[in-house]
Amino acid sequence: MSKAARARVQALSEQLVKPRQDPGTFEDIPRIPTIAGDSNGPRVKDKVIIITGANSPLGIGRATAHQFARNGAHAIFLCDFSTSHLDTHKREIASLYPGVEVQCRRMDAGSEADVKAIVDECLEMYGRLDVFFANAGVSLTTKRVLESSAEDFMTVMRTNALSVFLAVKHGARAMLATSPSKPHPSGSLLATASSAGLRSNAGATDYSASKAAVISIMQTSCYQLAGTGIRCNAICPGLIETGMTSAVYEGARARGTEGRIGQVNPLGRGAVADEVARVALFLGSDEASYVNGQAWAVCGGLTAGHPYVVGKMA
Repeated sequence: MSKAARARVQALSEQLVKPRQDPGTFEDIPRIPTIAGDSNGPRVKDKVIIITGANSPLGIGRATAHQFARNGAHAIFLCDFSTSHLDTHKREIASLYPGVEVQCRRMDAGSEADVKAIVDECLEMYGRLDVFFANAGVSLTTKRVLESSAEDFMTVMRTNALSVFLAVKHGARAMLATSPSKPHPSGSLLATASSAGLRSNAGATDYSASKAAVISIMQTSCYQLAGTGIRCNAICPGLIETGMTSAVYEGARARGTEGRIGQVNPLGRGAVADEVARVALFLGSDEASYVNGQAWAVCGGLTAGHPYVVGKMA
């Protein structure tokens, strides 16, 4: 082994050297894997939160619900069009954080009637809404634009972009409501965009366009809500192991090439949903009181530059 190669091996981060620990299971689903250490402190104490796209056991929605629950949330609405795991998530959160009220609801995030109904129910039950995390999203195709269909394009735009518009419209309405426990309007509107919304060649045309739209919606909305204390931010994950990307990870494990996942970003690895959830927790908390209108990349450095060959400077 050459001196340069040996130096590279010795310089590998702990995250690349040590295999990730198996977190075990809760009932029939895996527990949430983590990279960072424990996150303590009631960072969202007494807040009421709505999360869409919360059903997937590997998803960012579920991982974020756990971070909010651990950090003192009063109530969390877990919403998804598919509800196969929502009750399991509720039982798990109850077993770990018994003081948190969890409401499970079936909801089409692209339906204005459904979004309005959840927000109205939240106001009726709790008299406030503090965080709306518009996390629902789909990716239907990897085809080139020449083979893509208009129907698929509009389906992706409805679920990924229209849902964020509706979350902002109705979430902000609820966040403007005041009460003795919340004398001034305030809140945090969050949406899951993607590194594909920041850079090309990171997703199909329809998916990338929808995620660019998410960023634009959050940035324009923060100006339209100026002075209300309501903040709007987009989170832009890179390659994260979720239900949407599970086939990539499972295929790589079967081939013995999992170590190559994420090799084009400076951290040299993919990520787990909890790493995105930590950012959502911060942006949803008052600690992010001056963070507004941002597209926050959580991508291991992928969007910081151009793709590169490991060991060679561009």
